[in-house]
Amino acid sequence: EVQLVESGGGLVQPGGSLKLSCATSGFTFSLSDMSWARQAPGKGLEWVSDLYRFGSTYYADSVKGRFTISRDNTKSTLYLQMNMLKPEDTAVYYCVLGQRAVGPRGQGTQVTVSS
Repeated sequence: EVQLVESGGGLVQPGGSLKLSCATSGFTFSLSDMSWARQAPGKGLEWVSDLYRFGSTYYADSVKGRFTISRDNTKSTLYLQMNMLKPEDTAVYYCVLGQRAVGPRGQGTQVTVSS
């Protein structure tokens, strides 16, 4: 059974940083393309970033230069380092098995950017 468990969310002031983690199990993480997505209140799911199994990374224009996706294949864990956070980054963040946020996802972790 595929399991994806996100953690690391919270309340942060504008300009601050957070690092999200996604612990995975039930599939071969090192051979899998992974992504992060987010859903703001009242809006649809928005793709944030991809990290392919061979290391290629892609970012939505809204987060490029501020967010960094990474993985630790020894721990089957996906990460999202978020810097220079803005109020518009407030959302539930999901870890997704697959590219462009298409695939199974976890329960999400709330990120709130507010002063």
